[in-house]
Amino acid sequence: MHGVARNFFTLAILYAICGMALGLHMSITHDHSQMPVHAHAMVAGWLMSAVFAFFYHLMPAAAASRLAAVHFWLTAVSGVALIVGLYFLLAGKAAVEPVVATASMAFYAGILLFAGIAFSAMRKPVGVQTVSR
Repeated sequence: MHGVARNFFTLAILYAICGMALGLHMSITHDHSQMPVHAHAMVAGWLMSAVFAFFYHLMPAAAASRLAAVHFWLTAVSGVALIVGLYFLLAGKAAVEPVVATASMAFYAGILLFAGIAFSAMRKPVGVQTVSR
């Protein structure tokens, strides 16, 4: 695995470690107030990043496109901002709400970009998956 696929899988592993650490912390302290952050880290972070990684691993032509790199950075930056911002928002720091809203919209833009990349890649015949830069 290399390139954008490796980047997404590395990000997925980091999300899994952080999400599970937060889950363990909530279990040990019996304070589940950060449950939405845990859920976002595990689903939007770990699961979605792993799916993106395997998609790009299986579709090298899509992975080689400039849009794949844009997709990675848009998703990585907005996802981290979303998780961190949500953590502070749920901890009572209402001033970070615009950060969470902006990060959420950027993360959504990332999934729309991925949809365009994926639908385009799936329309190509099997033998036409060429790598272009």
